[in-house]
Amino acid sequence: MGERGWTGLLVFTCASVLVLAAFTRGKTMKYQTFEEDAPGTVIGNLAKDVYATSPFSGGSRNSFKMMKQFNSSFIRLRESDGQLTIGERVDRERICKHTLHCLIAFDVVSFSKEQFKLIHVEVEVKDINDNSPEFPRKESSLEISENTAVGTRIPLDFAVDEDVGVNYIQSYQISVNSHFSIDVLSRADGVKYAELVLMKELDRETQASYALELVAMDGGNPSRSGTTRINVKVKDYNDNSPVFDRSSFSVDLPEDAPVGSLLLDLNAEDPDEGLNGEVVYGFGNQVPPEIRQLFRVDRKTGRLTLESPVDFESKNTYEFDVQATDLGPNPSPAICKIVVQVQDVNDNAPEISITPMTSITAGIAYITEAAARESFVALVSTSDRDSGANGQVHCTLYGHDHFRLQQAYEDSFMIVSTSPLDREKIPEYNLTVVAEDLGSPPFRTISQYTIRLTDENDNAPVFSKPVYEVAVVENNAPGAYITTVVARDMDMGSNGKVTYKLADTYFMGSPISTFVSLDPASGSLYALRSFNYEVTKQLELRITASDGGSPPLSGSASVYVRIIDQNDNAPLILQPPLNNGSAEVLLPRDAPTGYIVTRVEARDADEGMNSELSYGLATGEPSVFSVNKVTGDIYLNQVLSHDVDETLSVTVTVSDNGRPALTSTATLHFLIIAGSPPSDRTVYQAGGGDEARAQWDLSVVIIVVLAGSCTLLLLAIILIATTCNRRRRDKSGEDSDSYGEKGTLERGRNHAGDNPLLPLHGAAGGGVGASGGGGGGAEVFDGHSFSSQPGAFTPAHPGGSDMCSASEDGSEVPCVYDSDNNSKLRGNKHEGYSTLPGYGNGKEAVRPITIWKGNSYTTISARDPAFSGKDSGKGDSDFNDSDSDVSGDTGLKKDGAMVPPMGGQNALWACTSECKVLGHSDRCWSPSASRANAAPSPAPTLSSFSSLPKTASLPRDPNRRDNYYQAHIPKTVGLQSVYEKVLHSEYDYVLVTPPRPVRVQEISEVAIPVYTPTPTHCPNNDV
Repeated sequence: MGERGWTGLLVFTCASVLVLAAFTRGKTMKYQTFEEDAPGTVIGNLAKDVYATSPFSGGSRNSFKMMKQFNSSFIRLRESDGQLTIGERVDRERICKHTLHCLIAFDVVSFSKEQFKLIHVEVEVKDINDNSPEFPRKESSLEISENTAVGTRIPLDFAVDEDVGVNYIQSYQISVNSHFSIDVLSRADGVKYAELVLMKELDRETQASYALELVAMDGGNPSRSGTTRINVKVKDYNDNSPVFDRSSFSVDLPEDAPVGSLLLDLNAEDPDEGLNGEVVYGFGNQVPPEIRQLFRVDRKTGRLTLESPVDFESKNTYEFDVQATDLGPNPSPAICKIVVQVQDVNDNAPEISITPMTSITAGIAYITEAAARESFVALVSTSDRDSGANGQVHCTLYGHDHFRLQQAYEDSFMIVSTSPLDREKIPEYNLTVVAEDLGSPPFRTISQYTIRLTDENDNAPVFSKPVYEVAVVENNAPGAYITTVVARDMDMGSNGKVTYKLADTYFMGSPISTFVSLDPASGSLYALRSFNYEVTKQLELRITASDGGSPPLSGSASVYVRIIDQNDNAPLILQPPLNNGSAEVLLPRDAPTGYIVTRVEARDADEGMNSELSYGLATGEPSVFSVNKVTGDIYLNQVLSHDVDETLSVTVTVSDNGRPALTSTATLHFLIIAGSPPSDRTVYQAGGGDEARAQWDLSVVIIVVLAGSCTLLLLAIILIATTCNRRRRDKSGEDSDSYGEKGTLERGRNHAGDNPLLPLHGAAGGGVGASGGGGGGAEVFDGHSFSSQPGAFTPAHPGGSDMCSASEDGSEVPCVYDSDNNSKLRGNKHEGYSTLPGYGNGKEAVRPITIWKGNSYTTISARDPAFSGKDSGKGDSDFNDSDSDVSGDTGLKKDGAMVPPMGGQNALWACTSECKVLGHSDRCWSPSASRANAAPSPAPTLSSFSSLPKTASLPRDPNRRDNYYQAHIPKTVGLQSVYEKVLHSEYDYVLVTPPRPVRVQEISEVAIPVYTPTPTHCPNNDV
């Protein structure tokens, strides 16, 4: 085995010992290699050296990776097994210069399935003897006086060798001569140098010069050497040389000493006189420029001072010569050696270097939120250029207890996690690393660092609520928007991107996807069909929200779509059976008053208010029949006279309570037959009002309570206004408008409007209210006076009495009317308001009614009223409706007759003392309720009138549970769809609104009736 082989074996053995020692500590692996080794030379194998006998290797396969802080190309790492090889030739002298131990240190991370390990690797580059000693000059000259004493030492040039250790300069030799020899000395830093020693007195006259050859040799094997030529010239002498007090001095200099500080006050004396005894000081010839820049020697005084600041961290020892020379001829300088020891001062703050395991942006480390505890995040390296306690660094981590510092090796720490991480709770950590030395006072360095968590798909989408309840009005247009479901995913990117999907369920035998569609991106739900409440009352959906993670996570929510009923079904008359819209009913001629002729029964497919039915008589024989609005029973209103025709006909209307209301009609032909009705047939009693009142529902009671509260509030306002008026009587006219209240028109019929039940016929003294007795009982049906002759009333009992007929139990039944009050009755009817649109002369005019059905408007037929009550009968009147009147006429015409003005009476007949405070109300301008009709009508026809301008209150429609008040509002509000007003007030749901109808005519300001609930609810009777 050659010498090189033995050397390699020795290196391998040492490396193994070092690896074993490092493994024991578990921190650092040390290797050795020689400079100038060929690239590819194997240095060591981390997998074998670290995990061969490791108790925690676990048998799992490891991979290795260098930390990014090491960018040297000298060492290469094979990541599969950690083999270290030479990357390129290493020149030790270039990378380490004169350092005794040349180390290439770097960090390696070992990866395994279970954990990450940090390995610190140190590769020592061994020196080979590849450099020869060199002198700064190939030839130098010396002048020595012939009077120089034997033993005088003369410094010579230093030789330089780039190698270190035994390969550095070990000895000097000089060519053989009898006068000179050399003495090899060592400096404090270990550098060897040679001094020329005079061994024998010189005699210039014998020999004026000497040529010497100085050889410097290193300790390599084989040894290398360098030579220089020294020319010694012998000069005539000045026989006395200056002498220093001491041959050498050592000075301690703090590194923070200011410029100009005195180091030494040198003194050398020469016993000669004159110029030969005058001493000057200066640096020796061999002192380098670096020393001359840092220190200064005063030529005359010999004071050694600091010329420039020194730095302990750059160099801590300076050694140089100061010579003293006299001014005589051929001076012989005296040499004094100066050693300056720089004392360390804590003038350097610690330095912090943070190297993350994974980094994309400077100053930010990335780690997955799924990282386990004790996961390595970043390496923190600290250093302090000071020495001793001033260079000892204590490192602390602040910011969050999810991370901590763990000692990696000397002056290096690892940032590791201490608990599970959750990006959705804390996506980013801002940490502070504080490094503080142990100096006095200590220096501190603070470094901010950010750890950002990368996302993992660990959160499923969550809906804003588990159950959505929405409502859609039936007859919606296909494609109508229903609602939007919202699910949130706290993850990022594709992990947090939510898509929606309908669960595959069936409804009514069809996939649910045929009923509704769902936007997978926005979660918006749309109807694919036009829903019919009578078929489908509710849809139940299940919606799933999934994210884009791998694997994806999902969440679900239920959606209940409630279908809201719309008044799209007209009442269907079931009894009596109809044939082409009419039916025949037998009527005994001798039937008593109140005899129930028949009962009209109807059904409405809608629900709620849309299916609440009310019955009435539209056309027919006046005052012969009455109908119960609630039950549909048709009664005889009077005993039939013998001259009545054999057939009587009436038109029955059945209306629902929807908005707009739908109405069905039927014509009943009563065939009068001889004889009396069976004794078991029911006769209607006048006390039916109690039954009607029993029909009142809870909503009407609430409305009555609210109306009473409003009345009390109004009285309070009036009281306050009256009190204020007493204090400011001079301004009553101005203040009256501030408290004005618009009233409603007074109904006629001798204040019979206070009783909502009709007919109201009394004795000559007035209405029923004045007659007392049974006549004051409330009825749930209305009656018209019957007359066989147009234009005149024919009483059923001429000469009339208060009791016209006997009931089944023998009691008297009040007459329906009194012939003596015919004129009053006609007058009252002309001045009152009908409870339903009237139909005159037996004509059945047909008009279209437009309703919203599905996604369009549908026209149905209804009987057109012969007279208008200034109200459309559809709730709030819309501008341009065919039956909405804004003309402001003060009277309505019928058959050429118009209600005459109230001539002869005070126009403000209804004024009270309140008018002085509040101003005139609508009541003040209304016609007198007790004034008889001045112009008799040829027939008992109904008229409605208004003496108010357009801005006054409109009459109340008794078929609607509404109060209408006129108000000026902008045309955009005035043109609002009746559909919207009704539905939004009836249902507390977000409804799908149909397209608004386009109005042909526009005005800048229209009067729109505003719907408010009525304070009372009484069944109205239709005639």
